[in-house]
Amino acid sequence: MYMSNHPDTLVSYAKWYAKVTGNIISAEMTAIDSHKMTLTCKFKSGPTREVLVPFEPPLVNYEELKPRMLKMKATAEEQLGTTKAPQITTFQFPKRALRVSPVVAIITYFALAPVDNMVYPSLLFTPARVVDSLLGPKPFLYAFYVLAVAHVLEAAYTFILCRRHRTGFFVGVAYVASTVIFGLPIWMDFQRRVQALRIDSMMKVD
Repeated sequence: MYMSNHPDTLVSYAKWYAKVTGNIISAEMTAIDSHKMTLTCKFKSGPTREVLVPFEPPLVNYEELKPRMLKMKATAEEQLGTTKAPQITTFQFPKRALRVSPVVAIITYFALAPVDNMVYPSLLFTPARVVDSLLGPKPFLYAFYVLAVAHVLEAAYTFILCRRHRTGFFVGVAYVASTVIFGLPIWMDFQRRVQALRIDSMMKVD
């Protein structure tokens, strides 16, 4: 009954998630459970068609339903071009990024610290010399290369997010540079902010 008042949303679900093509004029929800919703689509010409829209992952409880459907609505409409993606205009540094910073610092230190005692006699590099004598340079060096490649790829994805959500130059630079250093927590928090704006926008309209 609730979704019968939102026919455009059901059409968006059918087009994006069920990949319905053709001149669809309306859609009706005829069934729903924790794994999927069933939509009956009507077209300008031709017979009606029943399609399934999955919930991925499946719903856990009833309270999760409305937020999930709002999220799906926002995603579908953005991808179909019927609404603009939320705009992010400020940079926020997520606190959980600080949890990974010691790991990044340790890997970088042991991978790049000079271990030649004759050339670099500083006590600062003593731990690196000890570890190098026990394990050799390769374990941390390989880990550093993997980390660097992963962070560069994540920064490229963050750049795409910044373009999509119109952050502006300086905010975009802050997000991309932070992703190069801290990786995963930065772009995940960016996505969390976007999702919160989507749901807030949908709730206001609803």
